[in-house]
Amino acid sequence: MATDPLSAGEHLLEVDGRPQWYHVAGRGPVCLVHPGGPGLGWEYLRMPELETHLTVVYLEPIGTGRSARFDRADDYSIDRYTEFLGRVLDHLAVPAPLLLGHSHGGFVAQTYALSRPERLGGLVLYATSPATGPDFWTAAVTNVQLFPQQYPDRPAAADIPPAFRAALTADTDAAYCEALRRLLPVYLADPWGERSLLEDVQHGLRAWVAPSRAQEPRPFDVRASLAGLTVPSLILTGAHDFICGPRWAQALAAAIPDARLVTFDDSGHLPHVEEAHTFAATVAGFAHGRQPGPN
Repeated sequence: MATDPLSAGEHLLEVDGRPQWYHVAGRGPVCLVHPGGPGLGWEYLRMPELETHLTVVYLEPIGTGRSARFDRADDYSIDRYTEFLGRVLDHLAVPAPLLLGHSHGGFVAQTYALSRPERLGGLVLYATSPATGPDFWTAAVTNVQLFPQQYPDRPAAADIPPAFRAALTADTDAAYCEALRRLLPVYLADPWGERSLLEDVQHGLRAWVAPSRAQEPRPFDVRASLAGLTVPSLILTGAHDFICGPRWAQALAAAIPDARLVTFDDSGHLPHVEEAHTFAATVAGFAHGRQPGPN
């Protein structure tokens, strides 16, 4: 196993005696990436095009892969994820790295940036939101229920609401992962336009159910705190994202001083897959201090 914390390959860090794995690829300025879920393996967020511009450090979140496990689902809290993320950043010892958080990983990234802004050179909030709660979840569930109506000629679209319910009630890792694979079409802007894209994401998806069952003591909401955030911030959203779409990206942009907002018109929740080239150029441009891509 590599001893240089930024050498290419997989790395193991012990955090208070518990394993925290991460993976390094690419070269250039360092960008630490926290996946979403909670409970998703890091592989779905692999960004080969971005690796041609940056050294990308993919965190293997607690509760997934070979990283730490906890006895209670509620131990997988945003604060706990933030603690492990911070220990990895300290271990890397890189001045002013970029931090990218996708979806639930964006909640973790916001929490870390608010607590230790001096450690970061930039923040990328990707397909995420500054708040959850009744409005957030009602809108997401409504979009799931309406999905079959968008594709009346696609029998597979009718499976999306049942797949969503199956994901909520799954009690094994295998059942949870299978339900999410069935649910993946709702995450894409054009799930059947390029069949290989959907199949590739489904094939690479791994998931663990325990972290998904965690209950925070209160809904996530950092809107009031973001006004004091001093870290340069880039906000990325897909125009067709059913759960963390433009409404929530605009809320982030309104809350964070001088934040840049980029909308990917042909994407849902996964622009790094759906518009990979533009996505990589946008993040790399931000990392190198240039203006991001098209709005």
